[in-house]
Amino acid sequence: MSARRGTVPVRGYALTPWSRALVDVAEGRFTGDGTDAAVDSRKITQARRYFRDRHVHRLRIDAGRVTSSVEGSQLEPFEVTIEIRTVDTATVATLLRAADAVTEVMSLSRGEQPRTVGELVLPTESADIVGACTCPDDSGRCIHILSTLYEVAVEIDRRPTTLLSVMGTSLPDLLDAIEELAPAPDSSPSGDSGRIGDENDSAPPRIDFYGTGATAPPLPSPPRMNPLTDLDATALRTALRASGVAPGDIAEAVDELGDLYDRIIEP
Repeated sequence: MSARRGTVPVRGYALTPWSRALVDVAEGRFTGDGTDAAVDSRKITQARRYFRDRHVHRLRIDAGRVTSSVEGSQLEPFEVTIEIRTVDTATVATLLRAADAVTEVMSLSRGEQPRTVGELVLPTESADIVGACTCPDDSGRCIHILSTLYEVAVEIDRRPTTLLSVMGTSLPDLLDAIEELAPAPDSSPSGDSGRIGDENDSAPPRIDFYGTGATAPPLPSPPRMNPLTDLDATALRTALRASGVAPGDIAEAVDELGDLYDRIIEP
């Protein structure tokens, strides 16, 4: 039997952990502080219908702010503005280092949604999401606000980095903040860090160039780097493919490289 004329294709949202967590907070299903109240189920049902029927237009996602126009019961669309509590990039970077989860950040470039990053970035209570709409419902969770948040969830399903954007950060900013937290190279005049010394640590190392007895120059102090975050991710995947890694095993190979690199640089 052919589909009925005019039938709108079924749309899905909150298909991934991050978008599901955002929707749970928006609908008041996550009671982290014990005070959140779930949104009326009738509103949720109506908002889902608005989402499926594509009533949300001109969606714009900025740092801590989402806006849209939603077709409703009146001739003119309702204007929606949603303010979301943003995160501090430097604090997130510090907590990622403390949790030994820096390598998780790189998985974002592969379209993954790492658990620790999500825990540090996602809203955790209804108060983190404040909505306003030009419709008569001033509850802060009208059907127009909810349907807009469902559209945001779709964007997160498509590109996990959308969550970083709406929470006031980005993948490049997060990587820069992590790099700034890297230990600075030892710049002491004696050049003791990493130097192969002799029995007298106060004297520079000696090296014999064909009997000249010349003093060896101090060892260089290159800036600290992580090749898995500094290199082009596309070039890295291309190199892995050229080495014989199957396409389905590339993500696992990158994670193994990250583990090996951590072991190399750890004292």
